[in-house]
Amino acid sequence: MRLPVNEESRPSKRGRARAILAGTMLPLALGALPAAADGDSLADKLADDIREGKVSVEGDRAAVSELILKRNLPIPYSYVETLMRTPNAFGPGPACIVCHSSNDQAKSYRGLDLSTCDGIKAGSTEEPKRILFVPGEDPKKQVLGRRLRNNRMPLGVQFNIPTDSAPIVAIKEWILAGANNDDNYKTNIQKLFTTANTFGPDTPACTECHMSNQEPPSFHELNLSTYEGVMLGADSVAKGVDHATKVIIPGEPEKSGVFQHLVEDRMPPGIDPTEDRDHPNTQILFAWVKQGAQCK
Repeated sequence: MRLPVNEESRPSKRGRARAILAGTMLPLALGALPAAADGDSLADKLADDIREGKVSVEGDRAAVSELILKRNLPIPYSYVETLMRTPNAFGPGPACIVCHSSNDQAKSYRGLDLSTCDGIKAGSTEEPKRILFVPGEDPKKQVLGRRLRNNRMPLGVQFNIPTDSAPIVAIKEWILAGANNDDNYKTNIQKLFTTANTFGPDTPACTECHMSNQEPPSFHELNLSTYEGVMLGADSVAKGVDHATKVIIPGEPEKSGVFQHLVEDRMPPGIDPTEDRDHPNTQILFAWVKQGAQCK
């Protein structure tokens, strides 16, 4: 017999997750809280960590972080396959395989096949060919990570805005030529960062958000208002000047963060830039890659 449920007393989804991790619902999740453990099972170790206060339940991703990522649970390819076939897996949008289902460039964007493990590991087959990640490495700054986490800039610019506009091409060619502080930079390039609507209609100048090496007010401590700031890069205070994240790699626009952010759309297409960049499924996918991207 089903008992009536008082909706006001029903715990929220977040509350239920926290309760499970904190132990109030642990008997339902694990059968029962084991006695002090001598074994090496995952359940034993989790129970010990809970007793010792090592399990944090703060934040929306606590369950994934505590139960999966911190314990380095092996991620099976079957889960990754499900993600590729599931709408909204990484945020509001269609399933990945709707747009990337084969190596046929006439039917699948960039000839990218995300419907198979081999296809995922092969990457895009249309020239210029690109792998999405290197198995065993952190994919955060590789193509896969950038496309799932990095918003195209200026913030809010849509995927229907060309990525080969004259200003973007000018920056690409400047980087290819060595990214020098020459007459071309002073006359043609610097103003691209300081002028509104340069990279898309109704968009702010880059320097509206990146104008100094201090955060706040400048996001990521990135200063695009001077040549020295551009070449110093991001997070120079947080990481130290010698370890700042370089956003310009002279001679290599494809590896330069400024260029990447101007031409690479975040997936799924049309996703709102305010959506969580570290979605739990994104973190699980990254874990699969770091574990070697096994096809089993």
